[in-house]
Amino acid sequence: MNPNDQTSIVFNIQKFSLHDGPGIRTVVFLKGCPLKCKWCANPESQSPRIQILWDKEKCLGCGACAASCPQGAVLKTDSGIRIDSKTCSGCGICAAGCPAQALRAEGEVKTVREVLNVCLQDRDFYEESGGGVTLSGGEALVHPDFSMALADALQKQNIHVAMETTGFAAPGLFDRVTGHMDLLLFDVKHWDEAKHLEGTGVSNRLILDNMKRAIASGMRVLPRLPVIPGYNNTLADAKGFAARLKEAGACEIQLLPFHQFGEKKYDELGKPYAYTDVPALHEEDLKDFRQVLLDQGIRAFF
Repeated sequence: MNPNDQTSIVFNIQKFSLHDGPGIRTVVFLKGCPLKCKWCANPESQSPRIQILWDKEKCLGCGACAASCPQGAVLKTDSGIRIDSKTCSGCGICAAGCPAQALRAEGEVKTVREVLNVCLQDRDFYEESGGGVTLSGGEALVHPDFSMALADALQKQNIHVAMETTGFAAPGLFDRVTGHMDLLLFDVKHWDEAKHLEGTGVSNRLILDNMKRAIASGMRVLPRLPVIPGYNNTLADAKGFAARLKEAGACEIQLLPFHQFGEKKYDELGKPYAYTDVPALHEEDLKDFRQVLLDQGIRAFF
């Protein structure tokens, strides 16, 4: 197969991003993630399948979606529309026929060539700002062949490629895919294994081992920490993160204060959200947390 014909399910291509690597960037969001973080701002990224989201505020309650679904996966109930995720094929017929546009399909099969063409539209911005393209998700490591082919195609055009990653993958696969990247934006969720398992559904051992090996190989790695209220935001946690970073050979970390941008998506997916009504964090809220990291020799920044 021609590498440019590799396909993956993409749920967003975000242009003019300033927070996902250096310069102005285009971020390619791929569906599917091995972690199930309770605070995830993109819950639609967790499943590798195309999903149908329902906006109850737009819904007319007409039932046209339920009548049109060939799988019978869309059900009209007294409380609104319910979509059986096990039965739904993601065909999008219900969304296309909704008169109020209350349903939408999240995710689309795209080839490397199609994504590349979108990314190339902003080549001038990359060159002027020192930017490029960032693969995100979800988790790009879930789509290794697509991620490698897209990275190679972009680099042939002299475009910088970063990958935002959880680092949760078998070492061989991790090394193979990350070897095609110019920069890893490496998310760390918790320094303690039990708390990491509690918040994400997986252990952090493999993640930390992969980060340590990537740093030791000379790869450019930027650890990033989503700071979550009541989960990893204590001063003791800051000391714990500093210790883990030093063990991995890292000397810096980017702090990402918790926000509520993804809250509505949980409702649209019919999923419970563990952080409903939890106030967002701001840089000033993390002044002491950051200072602990600085005192431990870790360059912490926002």
